[in-house]
Amino acid sequence: MTEVLNQLFIGGAWADAADGATMPVDDPATGEILCHVADAGAKDARLAEEAAVQAQQEWARTSPRARSEILRRAHEIILERTDELAHLMTSEMGKPLAEARGEVAYAAEFFRWFSEEAVRIDGGYGTLPDGRNRMLLSRRPVGPCLLITPWNFPLAMGTRKIGPAIAAGCTMILKPAPQTPLSSLALAGILKEAGLPDGVLNVVTTSRASEVCEPLLRGGRIRKLSFTGSTAVGRLLLAQCADTVVRTSMELGGNAPFIVFDDADLDVAVDGAMVAKMRNMGEACTAANRFFVHRSVAEEFGRRLAERMGALVVGPGTRDGVDVGPLIDRTGRGKVEELVADAVERGARVLVGGRTPEGPGCFYPPTVLTDVSAESRLMDTEIFGPVAAILTFDDEDEVLSRANDTQWGLVGYVFTQGLDRGLRVSEGLEVGMVGLNTGLVSNPAAPFGGVKQSGLGREGGRVGIDEFLEYQYVAVPVR
Repeated sequence: MTEVLNQLFIGGAWADAADGATMPVDDPATGEILCHVADAGAKDARLAEEAAVQAQQEWARTSPRARSEILRRAHEIILERTDELAHLMTSEMGKPLAEARGEVAYAAEFFRWFSEEAVRIDGGYGTLPDGRNRMLLSRRPVGPCLLITPWNFPLAMGTRKIGPAIAAGCTMILKPAPQTPLSSLALAGILKEAGLPDGVLNVVTTSRASEVCEPLLRGGRIRKLSFTGSTAVGRLLLAQCADTVVRTSMELGGNAPFIVFDDADLDVAVDGAMVAKMRNMGEACTAANRFFVHRSVAEEFGRRLAERMGALVVGPGTRDGVDVGPLIDRTGRGKVEELVADAVERGARVLVGGRTPEGPGCFYPPTVLTDVSAESRLMDTEIFGPVAAILTFDDEDEVLSRANDTQWGLVGYVFTQGLDRGLRVSEGLEVGMVGLNTGLVSNPAAPFGGVKQSGLGREGGRVGIDEFLEYQYVAVPVR
């Protein structure tokens, strides 16, 4: 059984914060404190940095097969402890246990995928155009990394970053979200058990993000930042990385359009909408935010979606039969309440939901709005909650223009039975990913990421390891 400690994990050892500070971890279903964990400060960040820097050279020399085997063992341990990790995740984050078990499997798959990629890091050899020189190419780890993960997928976002870093031969500091540190601490214990050398992974839990992260990014020894979170925070981190030209990967906010054409199979479209909207209670950057439905099928689509959403059971994620758990905290729920109220004030009709339940916890009911004004705040704000806002459209050019009218470009969803139209609209969307007649795009074997202000770089797939590797070119004259 994995023992989850409430301390920092630095240099392969568990330790309290240098100043003894701790922070609470809340249960969003009850509002009660689950436990307290170490709250790292600047001194702890320096210790973690030193551990990562000291371990980098030796870790980079480790054979690809050895790195691969560590990831494979960790993958197996995670799957063996699915129920334990799922309960831990549900306790700190709120998602129903069935969904938490699904995330455990998804998280483990990143380790298996990158265990296979570790032994496929290639280079090259060739003759340069002048015929007198040879080009020798090798790929080398970028160096110590800072990984910053969000609270909505606390295990999978960790493995999606840690997996390729380990495979590439990079050491790292992981800073999980303060709301959900327990899954990351459990993951550190599993990797240690799987044989990861001391100092390769260091975990600093903190509520003092700027005190911990900014000195690391400006200090010159961290060579890579991988961040998943809001666009606003991403912009701030990019500015901090500029001083020392830290290489960055950014998976930022989304404002996903969900487009239903008049020829769509509505059964398929509603099924897709339930996945794209309700996965993780809508607290996902890939969540469908703006539902553009052709005027001829909008009423029927809205009715069917409202029936499905209204039938979902809301409650604590640990309770049997619950489909929708609480939102992460009262701030997150308050944002959803404000966005719905604004849309209603501008003329939207509530087909189902829309009222905050009484009692403890951060619950909000699945909600479907129709007749939504394009001026509503939720049209250009990431909702991060179980709210589907339906607008109508009349033709393809119109809907493409409206779908692309946003600073974000992470993912879009298209539902049509016409292959030509499906490909044409998919190619016209200014996004990094498209779900064509499906509401789920996330897969460890596929490159995940967006365009515009939804981010830089890709995670997962064959290209995911590239973010942690540099090319070195050696010129070899032949006489």
